[in-house]
Amino acid sequence: MISPCILVCSIDMKTGYCFGCGRTRDEIAAWMDYTDMERRMLMEILPARLDTVERRPRRETRRRRLAQERDNA
Repeated sequence: MISPCILVCSIDMKTGYCFGCGRTRDEIAAWMDYTDMERRMLMEILPARLDTVERRPRRETRRRRLAQERDNA
């Protein structure tokens, strides 16, 4: 199952988005119930959401680094 989770789970109180993935608490809780199409559609808007959070995660996670290496290969 695809997931945008990078194991940086903390919610920006101003926007309501997770600092790591950009989802809301409700979206995180319902993720397993979404269809693959719903997940993909949501994942398309997450980068724009992450641009709105006030601070970024302080460190690069292993999961994100591996995903970037896979995408660049």
